[in-house]
Amino acid sequence: KNMSDFSLNITDCIQVVVPEEVFFTVAAAGILENLLILIAIVRNKNLHLPMYFFICSLAISDMLGSLYKTLENIFIILCKMGYLTRHGDFEKKLDDAMDSMFILSLLGSIFSLLAIAADRYITIFYALRYHNIMTLRRALVILAIIWTFCAGSSIAIALFSHEAATVIPFTILFPLMMFFILCLYVHMFLLAQFHAKKIASLPTSTVHQRTNMKGAITLTIFLGVFLCCWAPFVLHILLARFCPHNPYCACYMSIFHVNGMLIMCNSIIDPMIFAFRSPELRSTFKKMFYCSR
Repeated sequence: KNMSDFSLNITDCIQVVVPEEVFFTVAAAGILENLLILIAIVRNKNLHLPMYFFICSLAISDMLGSLYKTLENIFIILCKMGYLTRHGDFEKKLDDAMDSMFILSLLGSIFSLLAIAADRYITIFYALRYHNIMTLRRALVILAIIWTFCAGSSIAIALFSHEAATVIPFTILFPLMMFFILCLYVHMFLLAQFHAKKIASLPTSTVHQRTNMKGAITLTIFLGVFLCCWAPFVLHILLARFCPHNPYCACYMSIFHVNGMLIMCNSIIDPMIFAFRSPELRSTFKKMFYCSR
């Protein structure tokens, strides 16, 4: 808020404000949709596979992002009503906890996407050995390592967010991981096209290859949506840290609420992609709603 007020003094750009009701509505929709994904995967034993466990990890990250914005708006409303002060000791600890939740959501999403990309890579190019390489136990170990690292990093970054030595690695991690996943995609698709030409004469292999490539395309959609929704906010963090006095930077920071809304939209779009691209999930949803009726 202080940064937003300061930006209004050095730029003519009007701050774009999104009503709290819109934030609550979008956040609630994101939480419910991702909760449905988790319930569907838990209930359907056919979905108890490493790939779907990684999808659960991504859904949990999306839920944390929506929950963060919900708690933040509640905190702001309580401050406006006079029940909380902005500079109290309890409020500072609460703010650090919410910041940690936000960073955990971002890091969890990045590493979940990386895990899904690695899983798709193994599925495509090591199909015959996939079940020996990516066992359920290894998938759970990978997820435990990911969330332990993300939790520790989120706490450290939230506590030392005022230090440039903390902000720089955090902001560099985002494009670095995205570049790594992008390189993995390019390598994946180039090799997939080469292999597809070789096995074109084998009908069963072709069907298997098409199925695996469909999963890779789904992951590409996830990555595109993730970049569109999170990149503006990461850019906001960089500008607020390194050029807060620049009028152009301040003008961009005036759409802070819009960038926050994009993050929550990511939580809504991801479950829709799950439901649209996975026949097994669609079938599970139909069964769930049919039984509820």
